[in-house]
Amino acid sequence: MTMRMLRGVVTLAFLAAGGAALAQEQAPPLPAKAGSDQTLVLAWAPKKHPLQPYLAPNKPLWKLSDILASHAKQKSWVQPIVRTKDLAGDYHQMAPGEKTPETEYPDNRVAIIVWDGQMRVSMDGQAPFVASKGFEIDVPFRVPFTLETVGDRPALWFEVHQAGDVPIYPVSTNPDKPKDIGGYAYTKVLLSGGKGTWDEKNQPYLDYYKDVVNGGARAGAFIAGDHMAMNNIRGMGVRRPPDSDLGHFHVDFTEFWFIMEGKIDYQIEGVPFFTAQPGDIVTAEMGRWHRASFSAGQTDTRVAINPFPRGLHDFPEDSGGRQ
Repeated sequence: MTMRMLRGVVTLAFLAAGGAALAQEQAPPLPAKAGSDQTLVLAWAPKKHPLQPYLAPNKPLWKLSDILASHAKQKSWVQPIVRTKDLAGDYHQMAPGEKTPETEYPDNRVAIIVWDGQMRVSMDGQAPFVASKGFEIDVPFRVPFTLETVGDRPALWFEVHQAGDVPIYPVSTNPDKPKDIGGYAYTKVLLSGGKGTWDEKNQPYLDYYKDVVNGGARAGAFIAGDHMAMNNIRGMGVRRPPDSDLGHFHVDFTEFWFIMEGKIDYQIEGVPFFTAQPGDIVTAEMGRWHRASFSAGQTDTRVAINPFPRGLHDFPEDSGGRQ
């Protein structure tokens, strides 16, 4: 495709209306309708140079097997996984019978993917429910919630917050003053601004294996809210694309993925090609060309997580926005 035919760097975004996002494997037809999310606009985009480094705990691939091995002697633990200027993600494990204190966050939601065991989730305004492997959970801002491990196995989950967020503890259910945390001293106050709200676009959970894998529901964006996007991208495996297929990069945000099903092949600029397994976390630092593709031989799902539901994708000039 020539530059003349190309309309430019693509705004391939999560489609809020349909709840699905376009992935590299689901490119828009050309020409795209002007003004839509698929419009191609030729532009000069700033790309990080030198490459944005991976700073701990960030790394291209966190293998779940390695995480579990490092905490083999602990029943309850937290492992930092992702730290960016926008989002923070951690793996958590909680022993049977343990329960988190009732907590809420002032201005940003919490996203959770349950991966092992079972936990009872209680959120203000919703009936409690038991979440197991594959549940995706969305807790709106200023909604008090608790997590409790049920059964005889630890609960294991991946939890994402806005970077720098610190919890609030309702006095009505947590009467003791909580322990101060770095840079913050807890003070009893009156809160204003209203409670978090629920509507048809803000569901408390998705049982991914029951509803999508076994139930035939369409994979797509589970969360597409302010400062948080969690999008399920599902498809059949394909032959590995050539290395010359660079994918795309993001100017000013880092993207990461939770591998939900099958296997996902990754090519990230400056990183050797690798394949991620279910439960693994993959991170592409901002400004790095990256390409994710469904690994051949099975149906695959990756959960893309980033701070912008309509985040800009920057593609090679001669790609037609199809990578």
